[in-house]
Amino acid sequence: MDCRSSEQEARTPLPGTAAEGLKIVIVGGFGAGKTTMVGSVSEIRPLSTEETMTQAGVGIDDGASPGKTTTTVAFDFGRISLNERMVLYLFGAPGQERFWFLWDRLFTGTLGAVVLVDTRRLADSWYSIDRLEHHGTPFIVARNNFGEPEHTLEQVRQALDLSPDVPLIDCDARRRDSGKTVLLTLVHHLVALSSARETTP
Repeated sequence: MDCRSSEQEARTPLPGTAAEGLKIVIVGGFGAGKTTMVGSVSEIRPLSTEETMTQAGVGIDDGASPGKTTTTVAFDFGRISLNERMVLYLFGAPGQERFWFLWDRLFTGTLGAVVLVDTRRLADSWYSIDRLEHHGTPFIVARNNFGEPEHTLEQVRQALDLSPDVPLIDCDARRRDSGKTVLLTLVHHLVALSSARETTP
């Protein structure tokens, strides 16, 4: 079998009717599941900059999920078509503090963001929220479930000091349907914000 033919068949072409491309960034703490979410929802083979974690990162890249052996060193990229006209371009930001300098560049041209939260390490989400608020970037928060939640969503909202108008939902970053629900929630949030601005005198 021709390998090139099989690769071409595996790719999902961009619909000819696509008219709107929205840039979305997925941010969050180290090991929160950003790469997993991009990979699970992307309709194309995602571009990933995952590298194997080594002993050199010990004491520097602390706080990862147990068993984590790789880490994003630049960003992840994927694409998903929400309908025949609207396409989301997804960028997963690196979670380690030493790569945070990349975030401001990733935020350029971004219409909205998803803050992916691991409730075992809620404090890791504060920087993400702070930078998004600094840039004035609309966002939603998605709690990535790693088993039975120990806290309610309202407790998570209070711990993160989220404004009441910031959507907060549950998700499983491994599941395509769950990831797509997160992205649709963000799009609906962006549409609502845009409509509110248009009706404000």
